[in-house]
Amino acid sequence: MISLNDYLFSGNTVLKILHQYSNDLRNSAKESRNGIDLAHSNYLIQIIELLEHNDFLTSQSQRIKEFYKFMTREYPFLAFTFKGRIKSLVRAEEKFNGYILEYIYDYYKKNRAFPSEAEIKSRLICFRDLIAYRIVISMPTCHIKKGDDRTAIEQKYLYDIANVLPGFLEEKGFSAELSGFEGHSDLLMESIRPYYRDYVTTPRSTGYQSLHITFYDNLARCYTELQLRTKDMDDFAEIGEANHFGYEKLQEARRTKRDEIPSGECVYFDEAYERLTKLQELELAKIDVNMFKAINNQLINDGCGLFRGRQILPFEHLSRFQNDLID
Repeated sequence: MISLNDYLFSGNTVLKILHQYSNDLRNSAKESRNGIDLAHSNYLIQIIELLEHNDFLTSQSQRIKEFYKFMTREYPFLAFTFKGRIKSLVRAEEKFNGYILEYIYDYYKKNRAFPSEAEIKSRLICFRDLIAYRIVISMPTCHIKKGDDRTAIEQKYLYDIANVLPGFLEEKGFSAELSGFEGHSDLLMESIRPYYRDYVTTPRSTGYQSLHITFYDNLARCYTELQLRTKDMDDFAEIGEANHFGYEKLQEARRTKRDEIPSGECVYFDEAYERLTKLQELELAKIDVNMFKAINNQLINDGCGLFRGRQILPFEHLSRFQNDLID
């Protein structure tokens, strides 16, 4: 079985690794008539196209920047950051295989049978966050009056911004995608609730909170996701329990799934599980990828978007009415 780990010790660039992995996966899929590996190869090609033909990101980021400039005018008292990233190769590989694992496991628990190849493939078209932008807001202490609930104030502004975002970006060539999510806050306008995944009002099991919305960019002809958070939510996701606890719980959940579906019962489950396990056991200090260096699994200098997303849009607005360069 071919896995990403097979290509991480040759000193090649991420782009060359992607080409080799995708091509070998495609050839192997044709020989074994494995439609899931073929879909996997096509997924990798999407990442290749983002890295090779990314002129559209200039246009897209400029249109996203217009919303940043709008916020500097409408909310000069807020501090906030805008960041954009292309999902890292390792994270993309984890997500693709993790989704196969989750879908087959849930299907098996419900039906006591395995889904067909066609059913699995039909669920693999949902990856729409290879490009994502994050808006993080904070109300500076100097603007908080004694007795005010800072968390409530920040969440109110977060939902205010969320209410404006879809209409604003629609004028810039974006179309919001339906989310199928239930459990929204009353602070979200009823007309836009169908487009948001409201993990603020309905947090994930790890405690993770954020507002997510997916857009189709009609000019760039690709999907992109926007995430909206307060700084406390972002801290919890990046350096708090949602990060570390969530990882441990995920590991435990995957071991449980392996016990539920023994090896040899479903080839698609077996391959996804093995690829995930190899990635999780990867010692980053031992790999050899051009423009990447790690001392250990915590001390990492990722200059190529292998392990951490490649940043494409960093903007920061400082509150207290400081002069902020936005052009």
